[in-house]
Amino acid sequence: MDSSTRINFCALGGGGEVGANCFELSFDGHQILLDCGTHPKKEGEAALPALSLLNRTPDACIVTHAHVDHCGALPYLSRMFSGVRAYATAPTGRIMDRMLHNSVPVMETLARERAIAEYPLYDHGDVGYALRMTECRDFQEPFFLRMNAPVEATFIEAGHVLGSASVLLRMPGHTVFYTGDISKAPQMLMGGHRSLPKDVRVDTLIIESTQGASNDERYGTYREEIDTLCEAVGAVLRGGGSVLIPSFALGRTQEMVNILADLQENRRIPFVPIYTAGLGRAIYELYEHFSDYLMPRAELRPLDRFERLGNVWDSGGVERLLRKPSIIVATSGMMVENTPSALLAQQMIAKDHHGIFFVGYLDPDTPGYRLLHAPAGTPVQLELNRPPVEKKLENIRQFRFSAHASRSDLAAVVDRIKPKNTIYIHGDPGALAWMESNTGNGSTTHVPSIGQTITLEA
Repeated sequence: MDSSTRINFCALGGGGEVGANCFELSFDGHQILLDCGTHPKKEGEAALPALSLLNRTPDACIVTHAHVDHCGALPYLSRMFSGVRAYATAPTGRIMDRMLHNSVPVMETLARERAIAEYPLYDHGDVGYALRMTECRDFQEPFFLRMNAPVEATFIEAGHVLGSASVLLRMPGHTVFYTGDISKAPQMLMGGHRSLPKDVRVDTLIIESTQGASNDERYGTYREEIDTLCEAVGAVLRGGGSVLIPSFALGRTQEMVNILADLQENRRIPFVPIYTAGLGRAIYELYEHFSDYLMPRAELRPLDRFERLGNVWDSGGVERLLRKPSIIVATSGMMVENTPSALLAQQMIAKDHHGIFFVGYLDPDTPGYRLLHAPAGTPVQLELNRPPVEKKLENIRQFRFSAHASRSDLAAVVDRIKPKNTIYIHGDPGALAWMESNTGNGSTTHVPSIGQTITLEA
């Protein structure tokens, strides 16, 4: 019957933006959510997906990986709709435990510092309940969702961070493939995503578009980027300065410290302490625990190879740290105010012999982006409730170590799958426009806005 081949898609978050990713699939009275994240640029309830658009308890929520823009609202969803069952890979389930519990004190701090009455959005009890309602499944092993409809799901390696998955959903008369965040090129630890077999027919493809606006020809390969970073880091250290590499706690931190250790062990940069901090170290322990999920040739150094960063809220301690050359890999990757990377940068930019090297995506509305593009002599705000600091340091650069597929790789995914419908999500407007204009030939394409419902035929 016709209704068995028609599904409705609605972006509750992540439509026309990067953040608060949450997508609803509905058919015959059933509802499945794909991810349930928070928005890194917004605060309070504004950081949540539009969960008020849900008219009933979802049958399931599939979490592709543990970055908070994909899982950060799961405890709020569980509080709002008791009994929602979530599904994730085993590494993602364990990393969510660290990430979500860490979010609670962060929100409590923001409630005090910024007087955000809505924070925290959930407490440790809500996190514990959401995790108890999460079932972990292996890659490449189909399983049925616990719902009153025969929906089969399969997690497929996405290559983004530890545990990250794309998901293939076979529902009555309609097959959906949701990429989540994917990366084709092998990194230092993670291999590239696994392609769908060519004989799998996909009716609807939901694909991330993060790098859609980035011209591939402007950047070198991953190995070439390592070589360029090597030269930059080596020059700073030999000049007596320290290097700060702002990094996301999940994925980028673990990749970068192993890249830097490899450069030291091959005597390409000086042997100085490599510091890591807090959540990045906690997640490193899970990389060690789930090392079988890394690519076969990955060389994961033991965590004690790296020094523990001390209290960056102690300005005197930071000053003492920076007297000798070192490499510091610290959150946040976009240098949000009052995070370790921002507090370190606050002192480093007042000198001219250090180096600050961004290695991931920078949203234009973040302090990291503003610092990167600010001319020398410009005041930059890196700490709340404190005066801006004049930027004297000019050696501030951005390197491309993205764990997101390039736009040519994304185009290749669309061309290989040849879906009937293609939905572009998780991208800035320019990225989404490029993807829709340059991929999906012969497919019905959509760039949904938040709250927009799209009816899809198989």
